Amino acid sequence: MDTSRALAFPGVALAITGDEAARLAGPIPQAMNPAAFGGHPAEVRCLAIDVAVYEGQPLAAVAARTRAEAMRALSAIEIEYEALTAVLHAHSALADGAATAYVNWPDNVVMRQHFRNGDPEAAFAAAEQRLEGQIEIQRTTTAPIEPRGYIAQWDQFGEALTLIGTTQQPHLERSIVATALGIPEERVRVIAPNLGGSFGAKMRGQPEPLVVALLARRAAAPVKWVEDRSEAFLQGARQQSHRFEVAFNSDGRVCALRVEAVADVGMVGASPGWGMSFLTALTLPTGYRIQDIDVLMTAVATNKPPWMAARGFGKEASNLVMERVMDLVARRLELDPAEVRRRNLVRADDFPYRTATGLNLDSGDYHRALESVLESAGYAEFRSRQPRSRGGEHPRGIGLAFELTPESADLPGTSTGGFDTSTVRVSPSGSVTVLTGVTTPGGGSDTAIAQVVAEVLGIEPEAITMIQGDTDRCPFGFGNSSARATMLGASSAALAAEDVRAKLMAIASAILGQPAETLVLAAGLFRTITGASASIADVARAAYTRAFEIAANVEPPLEATRSYRPSNIDHRPDAQGRIQPYPTYSYAVHAAVVEVDLATGVTRLIRHTVVHDCGTMINPALVEGQMLGAVVTGIGTALSEQLLYDGEGRLATDRFKTYLLPRASDVPPITVLHLETPSPFTLLGTKGAGETGVGGAQAAIVNAVEDALSSLGVSVQRLPLTPPEILRLLKEAGNE
Repeated sequence: MDTSRALAFPGVALAITGDEAARLAGPIPQAMNPAAFGGHPAEVRCLAIDVAVYEGQPLAAVAARTRAEAMRALSAIEIEYEALTAVLHAHSALADGAATAYVNWPDNVVMRQHFRNGDPEAAFAAAEQRLEGQIEIQRTTTAPIEPRGYIAQWDQFGEALTLIGTTQQPHLERSIVATALGIPEERVRVIAPNLGGSFGAKMRGQPEPLVVALLARRAAAPVKWVEDRSEAFLQGARQQSHRFEVAFNSDGRVCALRVEAVADVGMVGASPGWGMSFLTALTLPTGYRIQDIDVLMTAVATNKPPWMAARGFGKEASNLVMERVMDLVARRLELDPAEVRRRNLVRADDFPYRTATGLNLDSGDYHRALESVLESAGYAEFRSRQPRSRGGEHPRGIGLAFELTPESADLPGTSTGGFDTSTVRVSPSGSVTVLTGVTTPGGGSDTAIAQVVAEVLGIEPEAITMIQGDTDRCPFGFGNSSARATMLGASSAALAAEDVRAKLMAIASAILGQPAETLVLAAGLFRTITGASASIADVARAAYTRAFEIAANVEPPLEATRSYRPSNIDHRPDAQGRIQPYPTYSYAVHAAVVEVDLATGVTRLIRHTVVHDCGTMINPALVEGQMLGAVVTGIGTALSEQLLYDGEGRLATDRFKTYLLPRASDVPPITVLHLETPSPFTLLGTKGAGETGVGGAQAAIVNAVEDALSSLGVSVQRLPLTPPEILRLLKEAGNE
């Protein structure tokens, strides 16, 4: 690699290669290193050294006055390549004698995860019936409205770095950059502004923040990098295939389950994306009472870009597999799919319920949610009218899906944290500021946290200043992931606000001459039973100006920092080696109605209904917004979205003309209903609300399409269900 021509271009400040970057910075610390899970070790660098392992991998970087000058110089870097054999498909990568994606690996297995419980062989032998099936999920991306971007500035006198960037986890990003650069964390400040959406695309561990920091340090000037859409589309996830075998009785009760899954995770990155495959295996058999299972997940490296951490984080695949199982059992027995689910879902009086993989489901009423969806979607009426459409060119179908979503993970030995911290501060003027370790990529957790603190302090939420995403100002936190921000941020803020309230009450009691327990705090005023009052501003002023008199019994300042760690997380392995890494389990039941055009293969969504339960809802509007967005993501993954590569591993779908997101006209009316079964394991009874919806919507639509085409002998085995795929299925079933 020769950068001399690039350096000679006008406006170019410097150019670096992987070799040079390696002399200036170490490897990027990984969120989930496969070696820690019994897999192969994989070193991740910000720029490739000697070997490029996927098309689109960063090899060199140029800093110039303008983007145009930098791009021109970048194209002038001379590289001499020696072609290696590409491994592009997971199943062929597992074949004997296959080339390896990493030249120093003996095979292409990143990791194998095996979950086994009960006695599946005996259960299969005793069952009245069994069937086999398969379902394949394509590689997709999250496509946030704004791509990633970073600005780095190096203070050469203080030897300190400021990084402003689109990261969901600023404190973790700070640790990564500081470790790689070999400087103390205290000399790195990371600031995360409004992100413009993320859905996992802006997790820690990306190569670009470190590249930008290196360039800024070398150039002694601020450096900016903003991702273009084709670069954003390099990030993908979810490409998995699943073969399953299910044992069941004639009454529809499922007895045992075997699943063999293969995940094509691309190359191993420093973000936790490849760990989605682990969660697929862990979440099976979702919310169904099946204790005899045998699940094997194999994560496979191929010469495609690393998996990103995508919304749903592998659990959307678990739900799709189980909902296909339930529909296939119903078809085999000629039972209604709703009835099969009734007979297999965990009952309300079973909670807390330990699943076959060791998860401890906290609370819920799955049957009530199912019945609510059936009623709201007009399920019985649709079934009575459905035969009329089946003889025509536009048959209609209805699909159901139950969806379980573990939220707020804490995995031992990783940087995924199940607790967080907040500070509540009242200034001498009485203004209230909340600083928290969680962040929001646009989902509104900051609003929910402000609501909780406002209720504790008896003020309006609008009076609170929320500060997030600044490592120099906010307490250490794990940011935004696994639908944790409101659950943990609001709870830690509530505890801190209670501490501050107690201080305010003690001072107000001294000012008003009444016992604290007799005072009422509302609308920013402390009132006595006689009508006397003092404002929060009056009390705060006394705390700072009369600290040895009225506030003598209160420890200054009017500030408290509290951490919140929910229960129901247990890292001590049980007798079978299982741990419990999640505190809460949100769930939903979906019903989708579709119409399929037999001449064109086009699927039209008629309506979608979902009943969702995330425990106590602090702000129902925010919860509903999250569900609507997740349903649309599920629509896209079911029907149109797909990252495609040519025979040499080059991305073919690198823009919105070729990567087909659902348009507004593709989205039907969506009805969202809510149940609230508070979690007994969280302070406020809350569960996560950011990931539920994707897998349920996807599965319900897949089942609805198959239901519409069932009289034609169609069986769905892979996604997305594009018009060409529908026509292929019809032809394969003998329908010319």
